[in-house]
Amino acid sequence: MKWRWKPKECDLPLFDPYEFLYLVRGKSMAFVGDSVSRNHVQSLICLLSRVEYPEDDSRQQDFNFQRWIYKTYNFTIATFWTTHLVRSEETGPTSPNSFYNLYLDEPDPSWASQIVEFDYIIISSGQWFFRPLFLFDKQKRIGCLYCYIPGVRNVGAHFAYRRALRTTFKTILGLENFKGEVFLRTFAPSHFEDGEWDKGGNCLKTRPSRSNETELEGMNLETHSIQLDEFRIANRDKSKNKGLNLRLLDVTQVQLTHGTIFY
Repeated sequence: MKWRWKPKECDLPLFDPYEFLYLVRGKSMAFVGDSVSRNHVQSLICLLSRVEYPEDDSRQQDFNFQRWIYKTYNFTIATFWTTHLVRSEETGPTSPNSFYNLYLDEPDPSWASQIVEFDYIIISSGQWFFRPLFLFDKQKRIGCLYCYIPGVRNVGAHFAYRRALRTTFKTILGLENFKGEVFLRTFAPSHFEDGEWDKGGNCLKTRPSRSNETELEGMNLETHSIQLDEFRIANRDKSKNKGLNLRLLDVTQVQLTHGTIFY
């Protein structure tokens, strides 16, 4: 089965790896985010393999922080793992029920300290904000998610996500020597049916969903709306860094039509 995404009223050409590598010759591209971001870069490397296999150019032995270089084109791809975009700390062993401390006014240094050297930055995140959280601002705890502790305000996940996105954009806009392009890749809703991805869920569609058969609602709608809001605010404020370009890669709707085993 060969499905192809075609945006409404847009004749989107097939991806051409030769043309892509020609356009990015001498450039560098960073993917900042969680496993969705990692899947994105792995897919790109797979598509480019028709032309060339990259060489490992990683600066550390960590699966979450890798670099590859296409020597023929002097093009570098890098991944920067970050669960929440802002600085975070696990309070116990990793599990769906363990709490994270989130410092909403501090960017995650794992990406913020290195991003200035890249020409293109692709940011994606969202899924980790629906886990238990303790939220901090200026080193002071201002609330939580799912903690139910007397005297601690229980706020929604979207409060934390909005603040994290705003800090991310503020950090990038404040980079004096960064003159590249930043893409915000929008939220990817779950497309699994009859269970979560790790609890028996699957997607058994035999054809793509039509535009009138899918609708954003609830958590997905609010997450997507926050991304659009914060992107508009950052785009308005980018005059502080005139050499920087902000772009929106809105893939939320197409994710609702995602197929799996029949691809």
